[in-house]
Amino acid sequence: MISLAGRDILHSWGKFIFTGFGLGLLIGVTLTMAGVYRGMVDDGRVLLDNSGAHLWVVQKDTLGPYAESSSIPDDLWRGLRSLPAVADAANITYLTMQVAKDKREVRAFVVGIMAGVPGSPGWPPHLVAGRQITRGHYEAVVDEASGFKLGDVVRIRRHAYTVVGLTRRMVSSSGDPMIFIPLKDAQEAQFLKDNDAVLMQRRRTSANPIFNRPGIPGLLDAVIASQATNISVNAVLLRTEQGVDAADVAAPIRRWKRLTVYDRAQMEDILVGKLIATSSRQIAMFLVILAAVSAAIVAFIIYTLTMDKIREIAVLKLIGTRNRTIAAMILQQALVLGLLGFIVGKIAATFAAPWFPKYVLLMPKDSLVGLAAVLTICVLASVIAIRIALRVDPAEAIGG
Repeated sequence: MISLAGRDILHSWGKFIFTGFGLGLLIGVTLTMAGVYRGMVDDGRVLLDNSGAHLWVVQKDTLGPYAESSSIPDDLWRGLRSLPAVADAANITYLTMQVAKDKREVRAFVVGIMAGVPGSPGWPPHLVAGRQITRGHYEAVVDEASGFKLGDVVRIRRHAYTVVGLTRRMVSSSGDPMIFIPLKDAQEAQFLKDNDAVLMQRRRTSANPIFNRPGIPGLLDAVIASQATNISVNAVLLRTEQGVDAADVAAPIRRWKRLTVYDRAQMEDILVGKLIATSSRQIAMFLVILAAVSAAIVAFIIYTLTMDKIREIAVLKLIGTRNRTIAAMILQQALVLGLLGFIVGKIAATFAAPWFPKYVLLMPKDSLVGLAAVLTICVLASVIAIRIALRVDPAEAIGG
């Protein structure tokens, strides 16, 4: 039985090898798509790990700071830092934008971090080159995926920043490389208006009769001053003391501070369950389509190979070969084709993954599931060819 399948494969080995190679490329795309989804989930988890926070304090009734916009006063962290069981608190801002260097632009996730020491909440936990930010302005630590190097000067809004440090695997949930800059600079980039916008706002405020009442002197100046100093942050990162349940710290903040607080599990659910939910459904649809196409290709190839040897099958039946043996021969050819395609696909996905613009995480579990799916598809695809082979009349061996 084994020799029959082997001899037939050797007889048409060229067609078999090229078919397996083409099927392998399709399987490689399927494995890569699964790796893209795994990479998106891993990016979200890495983002939370690298923040160094146990709790995220954001604007009430928002999914900030990653899934929605959030704005809270920048002096709020002092009160939160003084709460019992809170070991550290730090303001943080996040802004997705285009960062320019010369004529090249990079989509980046700009993070504003408070002055502190390495290991503080929000700071990059490790560097692969250079140093951390030590000045209050115009220094940046960037992820190496951005393509920037030490000493490069990048432009964020109106100011230029010198790259003093490089990190690795510091990305947003969308895979954009992070760029860390001082908090004051990030607040200016995100919240402060340009000079023309400020001038226009002052003119509108001055023209409003409400702020020009004779009986309330200084009201106009107070309003303009408050508009100029209204600086916010996106979130406050809290780190609790060791052995303290984060839920016990979050409860009084929600009740008395009128803010929304998320722990690690809740924030991961937001990133994975909500932020990348649509992308995961799209990837799932692509996987279903690719599986269907793979099944159709295998079925067509096995059908073609079977039709090419109808006379040989008739001869086998004429000399008394059992139907079970003929069916096993066709099934073995389908499984060998699937196994060859999977090996080619696995190799192609492994070598292509580092070249993708997004992080591709190829997990052994997914490979095993993919192998089982490929072999199952091959078994199902061989059913049509087996039915045709079993219906062959032995007389065709004489009449052909």
